[in-house]
Amino acid sequence: MQIDKNMQEMFSNFILQRVKEDKMEEAKALLAENFKKQDEGTFTKEDVEQFVPKMLDYLKPEKIEEIRTIAKQFSINF
Repeated sequence: MQIDKNMQEMFSNFILQRVKEDKMEEAKALLAENFKKQDEGTFTKEDVEQFVPKMLDYLKPEKIEEIRTIAKQFSINF
């Protein structure tokens, strides 16, 4: 699944606005790792399934349900 850089940047900005301040570096690293796999064409449904729980740990509590809903939709479309 190939996603263009603009979409990656929009997704990254969207997620990072919802991340706890003290988890920002971990979230950026996780996003970068997944974007690299997307760019290489090696990003799988399993990567999505691993990404979501990790990222949920980094989110502000009040933003978790919003991201969970979006992630579920993305996973279905993937």
